[in-house]
Amino acid sequence: MLRSLIVRYSVHIVLILIVVGAIGVYASELDIRFPTILIDYSKLDQPELESLKDTSNTINSGVLAPESSRPSDQITRTINIRTHIPSRPRQEVITYVVRSGDTLFGISEKYGITPETILWSNPILKDDPHLLRPDQKLLISPVTGVLRIVYEGDTVEGLASVYRADVEDIINWPSNYLDSENPELIEGDVIVVPGGERDFVQWTVPRLARGKRNPLPIGAGPGACSGGYQGGAVGSGGFIWPVGNHYLSGLNYSGYHPALDIAAGYGVPIYSSDGGVVVFAGWSNWGYGYMVVVDHGNGWQTLYSHLSQWNVSCGQSVYQGNILGLAGSTGNSSGPHLHFEINYQGARLNPWNYLP
Repeated sequence: MLRSLIVRYSVHIVLILIVVGAIGVYASELDIRFPTILIDYSKLDQPELESLKDTSNTINSGVLAPESSRPSDQITRTINIRTHIPSRPRQEVITYVVRSGDTLFGISEKYGITPETILWSNPILKDDPHLLRPDQKLLISPVTGVLRIVYEGDTVEGLASVYRADVEDIINWPSNYLDSENPELIEGDVIVVPGGERDFVQWTVPRLARGKRNPLPIGAGPGACSGGYQGGAVGSGGFIWPVGNHYLSGLNYSGYHPALDIAAGYGVPIYSSDGGVVVFAGWSNWGYGYMVVVDHGNGWQTLYSHLSQWNVSCGQSVYQGNILGLAGSTGNSSGPHLHFEINYQGARLNPWNYLP
């Protein structure tokens, strides 16, 4: 029985060898050459090498042929199984529709640009991040800088001067489509100013002195006080937190937001950070909603806004820790919090440097 099986399989093997030899002779007569594929072993990891070992025994030995054994006139290919197609950086201006829950910081991080770039490029925001609203359409620059809609009379040199940028950078930016020999701007086009910047245009509450009568600021709102308050409480020069929480729920202090948005639930008490006299109490037309301003009589003033109600009146003396009102979300606000500012002789300073 065993001898019979050996004879049978031997015959099969001989037949296979005859067929393979015949195919080889026929191919050589037709001058058929099979392409040699070279494998770059340096780019393979261990599992891939093991896989090649398993399959190499079933394919033509020319696949693993050393370079010295290849015919000089053969075309060869090198396999790289880790092909990587690099992504090209975005160069075009795009439009983004604001969704509920979006923040200036979140949008800027998503597109790899600074928050300032979004403010500078979208006049609808008026340099105020609190004006961000769902369904707004924002122009998103492909690079940190400024987007400018071209107006009649604009020139590349003029934009470079206004935005403190380089003329060549504007001309060479691909999506500006400017002729380097004659870079004419077309009215209505959106121009990318790479690296551009400008000063912020901010709607701020003017300083209201208490010692003399002041003309009411135009458009300030019904909360503006007339001034002329003699005497009254004077601050100590030290400040306390104006709300029980000591952390933020919104924007931090920055060049475009010279204040702290302190976490404060709706209706929680808001305290006077130092003693002084109230010089604004009520509604503000500057987007602050219900607002209180306290003059501390020593060059310092503090501002408290987006209140749900105010509990003090113009000219009233208040002392450190007295309740000024309750937290809310009035004015340009996306949720309950306290917008808190510290002002010294007209300059709005970073509250982090003065709060305990």
